[in-house]
Amino acid sequence: MKRRTFLLSAAGAGGVLLVGWGLLPPRSRVGNRSSLPVHGEQVGLNGWIKIDPNGQVVLAMHRSEMGQGVHTALPMLVAEELDVPLDRVKLEPAGSDTIYGNVAMFVGSLPIHPADREPGDDNTGVLITEWMVAKLARELGVNATGGSSSVADAWDVLRTAAATARAQLLGAASLQWRLPVSELRIVEGVVSHASGPSAHFGELVKQAAALSVSEVRVKPAQTWKLIGRSAPRTDVPAKTNGSARFGIDVRLPDMRYAVMRMSPMLGGGYGRVGVDEALRMPGIERVVKLGPIAGATAGVAVVGRTYWHAKQAAMAMPIDWHAPPHDPERGLLESRTIEQSLEAAARAAQRDGEGFAFHRRGDVQEAERSATRVVEQVYRAPYLAHATMEPINCTARVHDGKVEVWVSTQAPTLARDVAARVAGVDSADVTVHVLLLGGGFGRRLDVDFVGQAVRVAMEMGGRPVQLIWPREEDLTHDFYRPAAVAVMRAALDAKGLPLALQIASAGDAITPRWMERGLPALTGPFDLPDKTTSEGLFDIPYQVRHQRVAHAATKSGVPIGYWRSVGHSHNAFFSEGFIDELAFEARQDPVAFRLALLDDKPRHQAVLKLAAEKAGWGTPLPAGRARGVALHESFNSIVAEVLEVSLEQGRPRVHRVVCAIDCGVVVNPGIVAQQMEGGVIFGLTAAMHGRIDIQRGAVRQQNFPDYPLLTLADTPVIETYIVRSSRAPGGVGEPGTPPVAPALAAALFALTGQRLRSLPFLPLADRATA
Repeated sequence: MKRRTFLLSAAGAGGVLLVGWGLLPPRSRVGNRSSLPVHGEQVGLNGWIKIDPNGQVVLAMHRSEMGQGVHTALPMLVAEELDVPLDRVKLEPAGSDTIYGNVAMFVGSLPIHPADREPGDDNTGVLITEWMVAKLARELGVNATGGSSSVADAWDVLRTAAATARAQLLGAASLQWRLPVSELRIVEGVVSHASGPSAHFGELVKQAAALSVSEVRVKPAQTWKLIGRSAPRTDVPAKTNGSARFGIDVRLPDMRYAVMRMSPMLGGGYGRVGVDEALRMPGIERVVKLGPIAGATAGVAVVGRTYWHAKQAAMAMPIDWHAPPHDPERGLLESRTIEQSLEAAARAAQRDGEGFAFHRRGDVQEAERSATRVVEQVYRAPYLAHATMEPINCTARVHDGKVEVWVSTQAPTLARDVAARVAGVDSADVTVHVLLLGGGFGRRLDVDFVGQAVRVAMEMGGRPVQLIWPREEDLTHDFYRPAAVAVMRAALDAKGLPLALQIASAGDAITPRWMERGLPALTGPFDLPDKTTSEGLFDIPYQVRHQRVAHAATKSGVPIGYWRSVGHSHNAFFSEGFIDELAFEARQDPVAFRLALLDDKPRHQAVLKLAAEKAGWGTPLPAGRARGVALHESFNSIVAEVLEVSLEQGRPRVHRVVCAIDCGVVVNPGIVAQQMEGGVIFGLTAAMHGRIDIQRGAVRQQNFPDYPLLTLADTPVIETYIVRSSRAPGGVGEPGTPPVAPALAAALFALTGQRLRSLPFLPLADRATA
């Protein structure tokens, strides 16, 4: 528990007040009618739900839709509790009330070992810590979509809000008809009684709104009719007929277009800017110089009548770029130098006990002294870009002290706050319209481009402007997945089984840098231990009596951010890759070896067995093919994957991927399968191709020819199998990605006898010279 004491520390009278506040229950997130504006004859019942006169349910949608199906899954929770068809739940963007903040995402960021959450364990300290952080997150009310937390965060809140509305509607009918509530029923949004009276929600809502209910109970699982079924995605029709509106689709009267061009060197600046030359070009109206807003590199925006005019001028305009301020110790950023420093930091964390120990158990040194042998290997992962399909963009208008923003964002609260800071207005004077996201993957948790758009709009005399980054600016000015190195060391007994496990990793910490950019008002010790650096290492499920897992947090100077599955994305490759090596050292089957180390983890065993069974583990394969397996827990979900792989002209070809997942209660199995498929494709792209190289302070990769994605022709057959569970929902958007790389590496080892410990996997014929 020492690693969590900083969350509970307090002193003096202030400490007494903090503890007193912490003992109070969190404020309700159901909210009240004032939290949800009504239009026309609508009537609100709480902060989430209002009813149209025709009986249609309107839900305040507080999470961004970026392909993960949240605009289907969350309405399903409400439709279930209110007994209405899913198509009778209409979505309306949520406002800025703190009830819409993401509590689960903040609680999930705590560096708590999964074993400490298991029922029956002595986990009082863990519960207190989570309680306090949940209360703090409730008060902050930061609305953000990330951490595979949308359903987990809404699970209790939306069901309770809908159940409250249901009780109010039934109460109104009971009063009108003078009949017991227990004799009333709701079918497809109509309240009725066996004796004849009936009314739809719209006919009851005014009286219902005046009622308060003393006790609310959500429906028991055995009565569910919608939850657990594969309801069709509600966003598919609009996305297929072209009516869906993404951020880049915004069109406003008299709108102008701005194209960004930023310093090629990360953190660099500009000297002379050819403003006059640009203004002489056709269709160009303005050139705006921009400083490093919200973590962005300084640059210049060219405003034109069309995007084409603006881009042509931006690319042709002469600019004298300056290198970032000289750092005598670091010099210009170089990927190779950074990797060397990361390995040195990881080795120091292992050898000298430096860094922060996220997990300790037993005595590693004593176990090594009694071991038959010790195995040590170094694993590496590069920087990665997000490469979302929708280019980075934001539309803004500044007029009469008000700011209006149209943007595809994962963080509306941060978008509002950065717009207010840049424009010098109160946050209440900023309106943020959240559009559909053409991919997020964590990139749109940052709001640098929102600040840039608002700054340009301030120069436009009240006229709206749409700021767009060309793909080259996106890839060369991302907030990248951090590069990382891990030294993996195990002490083995005479049978090859691990007595001790020592893991020392190094890499930049994401959360402190993200908070500095997005939450600058929260001053304080940002560089507290960051779970994202060690998740997937300190919390592995295997039974090893002696463990020490530490991380050395570095500051490379490269802008970093959240990337799909965050630290798990590379740490799973480190941990599961090494486990596969240990299975080989023990001369055991990789599945059997893992199962033997999971005696006290029946959920993990069930997932692994299911994946192995469905993949035909141990059965013959066609010549030239092999299987690899990996098991990983992330975002409170457990996933096992088996990949069937061959080599074609020295390149890996994945033919089949079998996934098994335990993600707690499943709201929509179809969406779970879709997200596992998306996660696998994302993971394969990174494992086989993904890397960002920095040379003399600039990113080398410019566009998709330099940063290829997995093609449809190379996409394998992906099968998903779900373990039934009664636990609260876990994540599904991200857990499919981490097991891909280690399972692929294991299959390639089975094919070639060559162990791959560095990402990405270049063509095997090139490995000797890489």
